[in-house]
Amino acid sequence: MDKDILQNTVSLEEKPFNCSQCHKCFNRQEDLFRHRTQKKHFDYNEWDECSQVQTLAAHEKTLTGQETYQCSHCGKCFNQAVNLRQHSRLHTGEKLFACEHCGKCFSLAGNLKQHVRLHTGEKPFECNHCGKGFNHAGNLKQHLRLHTGEKPFECKQCGKCFSHSGTLKQHARSHTGEKPFECNQCGKCFGWAGALRRHLRSHQGDKPFECNLCGKCFNQTETLKQHQRIHTDQKPYECSHCGKCFNRAGNLLRHKRTHTGEKPFECNQCGKCFSQAGHLREHARSHTGEKPFVCNLCGRCFSQTGTLTHHKRTHSDQKPFKCNQCGKSFYQAGNLKQHARIHTGEKPYKCDHCGKCFRNSGNFTSHKRTHDAIEAITSKKDDNFFCISELLSTIKVIKQEQ
Repeated sequence: MDKDILQNTVSLEEKPFNCSQCHKCFNRQEDLFRHRTQKKHFDYNEWDECSQVQTLAAHEKTLTGQETYQCSHCGKCFNQAVNLRQHSRLHTGEKLFACEHCGKCFSLAGNLKQHVRLHTGEKPFECNHCGKGFNHAGNLKQHLRLHTGEKPFECKQCGKCFSHSGTLKQHARSHTGEKPFECNQCGKCFGWAGALRRHLRSHQGDKPFECNLCGKCFNQTETLKQHQRIHTDQKPYECSHCGKCFNRAGNLLRHKRTHTGEKPFECNQCGKCFSQAGHLREHARSHTGEKPFVCNLCGRCFSQTGTLTHHKRTHSDQKPFKCNQCGKSFYQAGNLKQHARIHTGEKPYKCDHCGKCFRNSGNFTSHKRTHDAIEAITSKKDDNFFCISELLSTIKVIKQEQ
């Protein structure tokens, strides 16, 4: 046997090279030699001690790791010539193994074998917990951690653990701020490749995920799952404080802040805090005067998309909110809510000064001003300097309220 092991070209199905110790078969001589080296299954009786002492000595050096094969491109060392040859293909780009189904080429026979399973559907690696099959041993290994709960990959920054090394790598970027995946359309950067792929669909208009109930399409599987809960009325996220359920985790998180009073989003202009990022963005426009939502019918601009939606109904005369008592329709849900109190007699706004109740907040606010005005007038020190016009306007407001 020469130090440079012959690379036999045989079919992937044939396995003519047999280990004399454990009888495992291989389709290439170099695979057999690697197996015997790793498992120490080498039979020294196979060697003619008189004629092949030098070759045996070279083999023993390989076993002990004394002799190495160095890559001329990067300097990396290997204890087997076959490993060096395989590694060299990374530099040369050589891909000797072609898929007979699609023509795709690979630098390693093992990679080709894994790829062929995509065409054949073969999944030889089965989970002994749930029976799920995989086409790659590494995928099975990762899947098993779902059953065992094993999370061997720990973040050195915060101690958080992960079941996959790739997930840890993505998480580490939240500490470093690294965003290596850049959109070639708008230049926006992302911390992981999946986020970039989803973002690209916003440019391409690609919505590959279709709802099988209504046909609506989405650019993310998660958005489709959330949408489908509208049809099934599934609300898997329950509030631990009041038991209210939600169809999205984000909606539950926002709802919980009504119990805790948490307002994590602070305006850097005036210091006002908000429970939702969207509310902060809307508020910020009161400082900047920005009105990015333009009506395409009259050109009028608005600072909130909801206000634009309400405004557009004045053009179409669309009144989607209908009273189930009298049939009257309204542009906005809030107007319908106020109107419904005419039927129910509900007056939720109560004056602390006189106990009078009101159906809507506008009338209640106007009423409170009458008390404020009377207090301001009667508190003047000089009775002779009595503001007649102020008193008359106050009386007028009181009569209107009555």
